[in-house]
This record gives sequence, structure tokens and C-alpha cells, in this order.
Amino acid sequence: MSKYKEIDITKITPVSVKTRDSKVETDQMASVPQPGMKLSDFIKGLPPVLASADFKFIVQKVADARMNDKPVLLMMGAHVIKTGLGPVIIDLMENGILQGIAVNGAGAIHDSELAYFGKTSEDVARFLKDGKFGMAKETAEILNTSADLARKEKLGFGEALGKKVSEDSPEFINLSIFANAYRLNIPVTVHVAIGTDIVHQHPGANGDAVGDASMRDFRIFSELVSKIGDGGVVLVFGSSVILPEVFLKALTVARNIYGSIINFYTANFDMIRHYRPHMNVLTRPVQDGGRGVAITGHHEIMFPLLAAAVKEEMLSRGLLKM
Repeated sequence: MSKYKEIDITKITPVSVKTRDSKVETDQMASVPQPGMKLSDFIKGLPPVLASADFKFIVQKVADARMNDKPVLLMMGAHVIKTGLGPVIIDLMENGILQGIAVNGAGAIHDSELAYFGKTSEDVARFLKDGKFGMAKETAEILNTSADLARKEKLGFGEALGKKVSEDSPEFINLSIFANAYRLNIPVTVHVAIGTDIVHQHPGANGDAVGDASMRDFRIFSELVSKIGDGGVVLVFGSSVILPEVFLKALTVARNIYGSIINFYTANFDMIRHYRPHMNVLTRPVQDGGRGVAITGHHEIMFPLLAAAVKEEMLSRGLLKM
């Protein structure tokens, strides 16, 4: 027999599962997917728990925002573009679902390469060995010329790039988020961190021009953020450091100038959950009103699914035409 005292389990007070509060009940069961079923029915059939509940929530909030003429802003890392999602993003702009897009410098690079050359994303490990990584001259010329244009004409970086792509009209211009946004008068802002982009290692890179263009984009983005109160939505796909930090600063600038900006909704979609999106997008900004949700998954699956679900919801409300 043990020399240590054991608790007497016979003295517990049982409760009935019939009267106990439970988190999941039978009316929350998933519907079985059927061959040929409509996407709207599939979404409706997802169990209203955890991530699927959060997913449905943000779909509703995006549709609510557009119904009430509030902005939906997209902040995204470059991986979203290089996984082939440009056409989906352009479609959302065409249908009036997105009112602004913020990217890092690499986003501008991948968009430009796809528009001009129909391909992007080099083998970093292979080309790093002999110093050829990031040495594509045409890419550097396009981006650095756009920065120079932005400074000369006092444009934002994204606006200048959109203008350049539009005027050059390369073979795959239909795939360019920047060119299509420029055509649709939707701001795309580029938030550059000097030294992080391959175009910075070329002699044509002008720090004055890049900094001036990106600084102007920060001010443009801050103005966009000032409109999100009372129902706007901010979506983050794949930027785990730069854009969450930019958003936090843009929000404080907007609040400092315009006053209270609360009761908006944020969502972070990424393959891994990170500190900055959680704190600087989902938590701190909505502490006085609103809500943030995090959904984990691959962009090439989650972004088209979100876009399709939003369009179905807006169609059901008469906000979208077939």
C-alpha cells in the first residue's frame, strides 16, 4: 500500500449530462456534401463551430460592409500573387468587393513579372550559390523606373507601377493587379522595407525615390484605413510582419486625425499563426468594438474559397449580378 494519501473519488458529486451545458449539439452537425451541390449549400452545410463559424462570420461581414457602402481592404504578402491568385483578386475588384489593397515590395515584383513575362518566382537556393539570385535586369528596371516615376509625378508607388504597366500594355496585362486597379481607380499601396527586395540590389535602385513613393503610399493607405469604422473589413493574407505593423501605424494616424474609428472587423488567413497579425490586426485594433478572427490554411485554397463564398452571399442579397 502506498505511503501517500489518495483522494477519495467516491465523494464526488456527479451531474447529469442532460442538464450540463454543452458546446456542441445535434443541430450543429455538418451536412453531407452531395455531388453537384451548389457552393452556397456547401458553405451553409459547414458545422457552425470553430474555424467554419469564423469563416461564415467574416463572409457575412464582407457582404454587410458592401451592402452598407463600407470598405473592404486586403493586405497581402507576395505569396498570394505567386500562387496564381491574381485573377481572383482582380475579379473582386471588378465586382466592387475590394476598395483597397496593400502589399509589400515583393508583391509588386511578382505582379510585374507575371504581367510582362508570364512567369515569376525563381529558384532561390539554386541561384544563390553563384550570386545570380535576384539579378533579373528587366524586373529591376520596371520597379525602379516606377519608383522614379512616382517621385517625379508625386504618385504612390502602387499607382506609378499601375500607370506604367497600363501604358506599356505587356502581353499579360490582364493578370496585373496593379494595372487593373489603376484602371478601376482602386488604390494599391506598396510598403517597402529597404533591402528586402531583389530590385534593391541593382544600380538603378534609388533610395530617395523608393522611400518617397512608399511613404506616399503609407499616407494613402492611412486615408483608406480612416474609412473602416462602423462596419468596414480588413483582410490579411500571408503578411506576418510588415503589413500588420503598417496597419497598426495607419490606424493610429487615422484615429489621431479623424477621432474614433471602431466597430470594424478583421481576419487573418495564413498557413501559420503569428504574433503580429494576432496582436496588431485581430486584437488591439478592435479592443473597443468589432472582432478579429484567424483562419489557418493555404492561400491557394482559402482565398478562392473566401472569394466564392462572398460572391454567393452577395448574390443572395441582390448585391451582385450573374
